Formats: sequence, structure tokens, C-alpha cells
Amino acid sequence: MAHTPQTLEFAGFRCHYGPRGSNLPTAKQVMVLAGLAAGMTQKEIAKARGISPATVKSTAEALYYRLHAIRAADAIVKGLRRTWIAPLAILLMCADLHGQSLRARTPVRTRQQTTVTARASSGGRGLDLGELAA
Repeated sequence: MAHTPQTLEFAGFRCHYGPRGSNLPTAKQVMVLAGLAAGMTQKEIAKARGISPATVKSTAEALYYRLHAIRAADAIVKGLRRTWIAPLAILLMCADLHGQSLRARTPVRTRQQTTVTARASSGGRGLDLGELAA
């Protein structure tokens, strides 16, 4: 029984999917795989799709099992080789031409940066480092 693959776009990837029982993944599975390939966390994929992070986690684990992958990076490579997902080349070329960053998300600062002023104390009067150097 031949199934014609359908396509959808998610997270900058064109994805091929089919019904259950075919050699292709389901629409949910390719969306999770494309999100992982785009550098999204499981929580970010869940938020973008409007589902629970636990659902994304179980879908990712089913993908790993189906692809015989140990982790997300291995699943992404195997999904690309099987042409389940393909990066949108036009998007990449346009981003490169305009000098835009290709990161999927902006880095988050986890610690607040603080400055410390060092003072040397001598006899009750504090000296600045600038005074000591002079």
C-alpha cells in the first residue's frame, strides 16, 4: 500500500510525513524532529505547538526508538539522511546575505554580572587602587 508523503513547514524545516504504519513519521514526530534540528528545547517546542512538554518528551523518545538513535543529535542526522526533514535553503541564504545570525534563540544571561571595587584600608582611611598605583 503506497502512501503519498505530505509536507509541512515547522521551525525553518520542510518536513515529509505520512500516516501511521507507513515508512514516514507522523506530523507530530516531524515537528518535534524539526524543532530539535532548529536548536529548540523540548519546552520551546511544546510552547510553539501548544502542547505539554511531557507529550514532546514521549514523542521524542518514540522518534529515538524508531530511528535507533541514542540522543537528539543522532536522530536529527538520521532524519536528514532519510529526507524526513530538510532545511529551507532559501531561508539560510537570505539570512546569510543580510548578515543575520542563524541562531534559533538568543542566549540567555544566567548570572548577573557585578563589579567589585577593591579598597585597601590603612589606618582607617580607605585608598582607591588608582591612588595606590600613583
